[in-house]
Amino acid sequence: MALLQRRWFALFGAGAASTLLTTVAAHAAATEQAIAPATTTTTQMNVLQALVLGLVQGLTEFLPISSTAHLKVVPVVLGWGDPGVGFTAVIQLGSIAAVLWYFWKDLTEITSGTLKAISRSDYQSNDFRIALGIGLGTLPIVFFGLLIKKFIPDFDNSPLRSLGAIACASIVMSLLLGLAEQLSKRKRNFDDLGVQDGILMGLAQAMALIPGVSRSGSTLTAGLFMGLERGTAARFSFLLGIPAITLAGLVELKDVFKEGLGGAGILPLVVGVVSAAIFSYLAIAWLLRFLQTQSTWVFIWYRLVFGISILGAIGAGLLKNI
Repeated sequence: MALLQRRWFALFGAGAASTLLTTVAAHAAATEQAIAPATTTTTQMNVLQALVLGLVQGLTEFLPISSTAHLKVVPVVLGWGDPGVGFTAVIQLGSIAAVLWYFWKDLTEITSGTLKAISRSDYQSNDFRIALGIGLGTLPIVFFGLLIKKFIPDFDNSPLRSLGAIACASIVMSLLLGLAEQLSKRKRNFDDLGVQDGILMGLAQAMALIPGVSRSGSTLTAGLFMGLERGTAARFSFLLGIPAITLAGLVELKDVFKEGLGGAGILPLVVGVVSAAIFSYLAIAWLLRFLQTQSTWVFIWYRLVFGISILGAIGAGLLKNI
């Protein structure tokens, strides 16, 4: 536990450390033997770990701070090791369920509006333009994702997934989001969206294939550069992300069935999925309300501090660049 405290304090400061350590202290004795060194993968996932990782997945999947980065960093800092691609792929199903649940009305309205527009040959319909933009905007991440699968088969263990690379990506994206926040005119709303917006935001979404970039962060940044209002950029980002997140989850789930889940049992998996679903829904609802009146600077500064803290901890020898 002393090692855990030192690592967490070095990374996030006394306030954040106190909050998290209070949560896990009551369970420390039961989980002490399950904690592996930071350089190894957890051999047995327990319910507490699954609950925490589901919370991390849920809160970070849709906030512009990168779920991949936090699912890599948080368990390593806590001494649990990398939970593995299999476990994170399964709990991502909770986030998929949450975004479908939250935007179900929007999805049904866009789908029915698009079908009516096609039947009337009304290709200027707002619903048709949004649907086409989402469809075309999904192609870049699918295309580049397939390229990675084909030419970098061991991408999940590549240097791009190291803590150092994730930290650098977080810093770069914080600077880009800050630049977008400064330069954006933020005059265009949801009714102004067109096919080109879907394509441009889709290209930005493909950047999220690099761990630490954040799909939500890259698309929100692109939306601001395109002059969208913050709330509109976030809402369209979520709708655009539904096919991408779903496809990615299904592909990774297929790989899980082939390779197995390692030390994760059925109960921890269920807890992780439910936790991810609940906190994903809350994160979506909160962010959309937040961006109606607030800027993105809180995320910009958070990502900058997050990345610098990781690099500092690696440089100080508190974390290994794995």
